[in-house]
Amino acid sequence: MASPNSRQTLIDFCLRRLGEPVLEINVDVDQIEDKVDDALQRFREFHADATLRTFLKHEVTQTDIDNKYIPIPDSVIFISRVFPINTTFSYSGNMFDIRYQMYLNNMGDFTKWAGDLNYLYQMQQYLELVDQQLSGQPQVRYNRYQDRLYIDGDFNDNDLKVGDFVVVEMYQIIDEDEYSGVWNDMWLKDYTTALIKQQWGANLIKFEGMQLPGGVTMNGRQIYDDAMSDIDKLEERIRSEQELPVDFFMG
Repeated sequence: MASPNSRQTLIDFCLRRLGEPVLEINVDVDQIEDKVDDALQRFREFHADATLRTFLKHEVTQTDIDNKYIPIPDSVIFISRVFPINTTFSYSGNMFDIRYQMYLNNMGDFTKWAGDLNYLYQMQQYLELVDQQLSGQPQVRYNRYQDRLYIDGDFNDNDLKVGDFVVVEMYQIIDEDEYSGVWNDMWLKDYTTALIKQQWGANLIKFEGMQLPGGVTMNGRQIYDDAMSDIDKLEERIRSEQELPVDFFMG
């Protein structure tokens, strides 16, 4: 199949690139599986198309409070931010709420043509600044290998209560089994082929200089060196062309 759409079709595609079935590719099935895993890991770490910016909404349970962390799916690469759990200015429509009163005054100004969008925008920024000073942002800790989001606070003071919702902005790995187009990514095909070629050369190096019937001499070293050159170029390409811009992330 010219366009791989599964793990096995990607393997078959790479082996054909290396010369199978005309040539015998001296690589064990388990070794090939390892190389596909290595290629996927590199792809997920650095390729912009391997992850998706999404949001997780989690309802806090008593177990979360007892554990003092929230479980995070293992497909999450990193967490960019956690939205405030509670705010000083609610949106409940309470007439005594400061935000409600300021909105009411703004609407009155608009009806008299005394205000404009610039004033409204500045007022929104001012309210957000006051909210940050009084409430602050949730202090969290996350490491992708723990699959846990720790929210620092005094749980005895009900900083986090059962029934609260925690909303997290995160980057999650795209499931290649659900979205089969991943297997046809050009970089992934090239990199997987290079890794299998590297393993092929490594397997043949031990027989370097051995002469086969007909006078053919095995040269595993050349295959290995060519593969390493391809790998270096591909790793440089993914970092310079395919990687997301540098940003501040947690995890």
